[in-house]
Amino acid sequence: MYMNKFKRVALIGKYKSPEIEEPLTRLGDFLLQKHVEVVLDSLTAENIGSKRYSSLTLDQIGESADLAIVVGGDGTMLNIARTLAPYDVAIVGVNQGRLGFLTDLSIGGMQKSIALILEGKYVVEERMLLEARVTRNMVQEKPVLALNDVSINKGPDGGLIELEVFIDGDFAYFLRADGLIITTPTGSTAYALSAGGPILHPSLNCIGLVPVSPHTLSNRPIILKKESVIEVKVLKASDCRVHFDSHSDFDLTENNSIVVRSGACPVRLLHPQGHNYYTMLRQKLHWSDSL
Repeated sequence: MYMNKFKRVALIGKYKSPEIEEPLTRLGDFLLQKHVEVVLDSLTAENIGSKRYSSLTLDQIGESADLAIVVGGDGTMLNIARTLAPYDVAIVGVNQGRLGFLTDLSIGGMQKSIALILEGKYVVEERMLLEARVTRNMVQEKPVLALNDVSINKGPDGGLIELEVFIDGDFAYFLRADGLIITTPTGSTAYALSAGGPILHPSLNCIGLVPVSPHTLSNRPIILKKESVIEVKVLKASDCRVHFDSHSDFDLTENNSIVVRSGACPVRLLHPQGHNYYTMLRQKLHWSDSL
């Protein structure tokens, strides 16, 4: 008989989403029936007004939980994943609506899927992160993690920005464009895809550079090894920002710089057995739709 290795499971819901209470409570009660200790993220507990389960901060969840189940969407998953990655907590994503690239379980089928995972019938997928350090006015900001991408973009009121890109200390190219996306394989199906970048299988360990509307069409996407260190220097920018998974950002001015490398800890995602990346792509990108 298989012994469940997930003794304490944390439930985390989409921020400020009151409709999350019913599926979270249903899932929590289901886990209790499976003799699993259930805890709620403290912000989730406050949002839904629940005192049914103990509540912990995300850092406390990282230190003590064996598994985190995120109910919401890919945006919620991005924020939680990069917070819990340093703690090596396994994460499962449940999507409120249509299946996502990261949250691949449906609310309707989540109990069956979670039951399989508790029985050990799952596959583990590790996703690399990016770590970025921004230097502004000779002051280095605290490092920021990103699961999807680090993107440097002109603002709504600014013209094209001018950047210098260095790879492993060597000058690579000058870029005059609307922006530059530094992407993980996970992020290759997000902003980078809309900018013309390639789809990268999430099992790859590599970093993509994708220019956004470059002034010179010869500025094309390029894929780098995981160990690469990318430095981007801002030469000209009347209105420029750097975004990390669209969850945080810094304003940038001329002579600011961003150094990006792979993060030290990957995100560990769990999927039920039978999960297929290409099936998910086909569904999300409507590859098989007839004209």
